[in-house]
Amino acid sequence: MIDARETMKAGQPIPYPIKREYLEPDWTRIPGFRGVSVADWEDATWQRKHTIKNLREFKDVLGALLPDDLAQSIGQDMEQRATMSMLIPPQMINTMNAADLWSDPVRRYMAPAFADRRTDWANHPKASRDSLHEHDMWVVEGLTHRYPTKVLAEMLATCPQYCGHCTRMDLVGNDVPQVEKLKFTTPQKDRHQQMLDYLRRTPSVRDVVVSGGDIANLHITQLEPFVSALLDIPNIRDIRLASKGLIGLPQHFLQHNVLAGFERLARKAFERGVDLALHTHANHAQQVTPLVGRATKKLLEIGFRDVRNQGVLLRGVNTTARDLVELCFMLLDHAKIMPYYFYMCDMIPNSEHWRLSVAEAQQLQHDIMGYLPGFATPRVVCDVPFVGKRWIHQLAGYDREKGISYWTKNYLTSIEWGNQGALHQQHEYYDPIYTLPAAGQQWWRDQQAEAPAAAHTNA
Repeated sequence: MIDARETMKAGQPIPYPIKREYLEPDWTRIPGFRGVSVADWEDATWQRKHTIKNLREFKDVLGALLPDDLAQSIGQDMEQRATMSMLIPPQMINTMNAADLWSDPVRRYMAPAFADRRTDWANHPKASRDSLHEHDMWVVEGLTHRYPTKVLAEMLATCPQYCGHCTRMDLVGNDVPQVEKLKFTTPQKDRHQQMLDYLRRTPSVRDVVVSGGDIANLHITQLEPFVSALLDIPNIRDIRLASKGLIGLPQHFLQHNVLAGFERLARKAFERGVDLALHTHANHAQQVTPLVGRATKKLLEIGFRDVRNQGVLLRGVNTTARDLVELCFMLLDHAKIMPYYFYMCDMIPNSEHWRLSVAEAQQLQHDIMGYLPGFATPRVVCDVPFVGKRWIHQLAGYDREKGISYWTKNYLTSIEWGNQGALHQQHEYYDPIYTLPAAGQQWWRDQQAEAPAAAHTNA
């Protein structure tokens, strides 16, 4: 007979209840936010006006809390490694552990430091600025048709915050020394109309992800008509609005005009039998605060079917089972956000210090099983170039010495229509080289020696 007291005494590998408090950190502990009232803090306009846009502003806000050597390393990173410019709302800064910014998980991906990155294998030879080839699959500018029944609509090229690991770093945000960003060439209104026209003449599409950039940067007077027009297309049955802003700028989703527009859309979606949901992006438990919960509650109250989280596995941020489970419980128990996916970090330039191997990701999926309800246990997925999302155990083959996994698919992307042979191809994904055994690392050195140009990414 099992003695429950002895079991409790021994303890589970990951304890529950979690001990983290659900509270809004005191922003007045941060020098630049001293004296800021609750009314100002909860105002979206104030948050946007005081969003940090460069290192000087970052220093001014944090004051003595930002170590000089960290500030210098962040500056060096911006000059030599960063693929995104700095853009951090006060809300996001307030979720950082200001007492230890060097090791803080939120700082590590919102304000990367040069010292955070690898010096041995800083960049994978196979990395690329559009690592998922989304632009190759544009059927009209900004509309990616990769899956049989789903499309991605990139509505705009800006966000309320810029994450260092952004998979759309080739398009989103400002130019940086390492990356001259691509630009949409068609006026926004015309692009949106072309997207709608394509969907009206393509009845095989039932699911639209409305993203960017970030829909939090598209004024509700522009977003609402587009989504409303989607709801008028008979074949569209699912609409997912994608916004990191729910985590980094929840104040936006508490504005009366935004909620009014969303409520009209939710009502229309319900009447048409269409599922309307919002997908967001939290990577660490300390980002889940009562303001995030309040915004989520409003969305659910007005009729959104669900609010779901799609995190990214980032070494030094969330790549222990305890970190992931704690984040999931904070989302589920407090903010009422459904844990959905954890993506492997995509193979963009200079991302090796964040990325995990497929084997490490498989272990994480194993280690989080059984703690959460089945419906709220996130799937760890690899977004394989030219394939799409695959559960981490769905690979067709895996050379662990060289760090090359092989993946297949069961559908054609928009660049393969009519090519049935594509269904029989295998596509490769690559582990970080520094995670490989010595023989595997030497193999990659030999590859670089034979074709040195392949070791450099055209940024």
